[in-house]
Amino acid sequence: MRDAVLVIGAGSAGLAAAAELSRRGVPTEVLERSDVVASSWRLRYERLRLNTGRWHSTLSGEHHPHGTPMFPTRDEFIRYLESFVKRHDLSVRFGIQVNRIERCGDSLRVVTSAGDLTARHVIVATGHEHTPLLPEWPGLQQYQGRLLHSAEYRSPAEFHGADVLVVGAGSSAMDIATDLAEGGAARVRVSVRSQPQMLLRASGPVPSHLIELALMKLPVRVADQVARLLRRCTVGDLTAWGLTQPQEGLLSGMARNGRPSSKVDRPFIKAVKARQIEIVANVSSVTADDVLLDDGTALQPDVILAATGFSTGLEPMVGHLGVLDGRGMPRAFGGPAVMPGLRFTGYVPNIMNHDHDARTVAEQISRELAATESAGQSATAASSTV
Repeated sequence: MRDAVLVIGAGSAGLAAAAELSRRGVPTEVLERSDVVASSWRLRYERLRLNTGRWHSTLSGEHHPHGTPMFPTRDEFIRYLESFVKRHDLSVRFGIQVNRIERCGDSLRVVTSAGDLTARHVIVATGHEHTPLLPEWPGLQQYQGRLLHSAEYRSPAEFHGADVLVVGAGSSAMDIATDLAEGGAARVRVSVRSQPQMLLRASGPVPSHLIELALMKLPVRVADQVARLLRRCTVGDLTAWGLTQPQEGLLSGMARNGRPSSKVDRPFIKAVKARQIEIVANVSSVTADDVLLDDGTALQPDVILAATGFSTGLEPMVGHLGVLDGRGMPRAFGGPAVMPGLRFTGYVPNIMNHDHDARTVAEQISRELAATESAGQSATAASSTV
């Protein structure tokens, strides 16, 4: 009887890995700190949609229900994951907080809120968007205004009539700014530190993530030129409104920092041009009452909403094992073990990658278990002949 593989996290990456292992006959148990699957998805804003089209946002090749739009909403994807667990009859233990993983002989000890567990193979799938990151602005400790991270934003209802400063230029920042502008906020400004690479979420019937995949097959110099032309033809020139084309090309930037483009929709562009969303300079510091920008402007918003990203939050769990890089990311993920028995999956922001990595991880673990069993049987046979 094979020992169960432990999967930490019941999001898309963890569930996909568990399903692929089960498909190969490998006993698997998923540990989830909350009381539901897809807990991180449930904490995101209501307007959220996937940046990948529904055809490429599936696990184990299972399609979304008929009638699902091109870009599934947050709630539609949650329902998809709930159904996925039932269809695959996955074993998920809820309310289990994993605090630490330690080496224990040829196995791993998983220290949890429900006691210690031991397994030869552990997959960590707690996600790259685990712990909200807030900027360390000078003067932040003295700031008397309201500061929220985008992880705390749900809908524009509580910001009706408010002056909101959104900080960040990623997809979430632009989504939230549009939501606020359409939802009754009195004023919406977006503070931009680095000019974003922007693509429409879809160009006609083609999701932009497919365009990015196609561009990756071209020489970087050519791909950068094509991306610039595509932006000019779809997003347009927003220089007059404070959004300029970055000097570095899209593919050059992705090769350097791994960041995809910011996906925007036409309502965002329309709101920017109508000055319903104002683009302002980077936040340099704050005082008790003011938010100071790089260009010397002082703002007094009712709320700062920081769409400034997340960290993996992996340090308490595995930081002592030497398996993380300087950014807190696993040194290897989506396939090979970073140390014997320990793997990470789900650390690329794309459901399509989660699905691909789940198959890779499951295949590798299955082969390793088969090799171990074969070696054990050979050893047993040899001893019986002595």
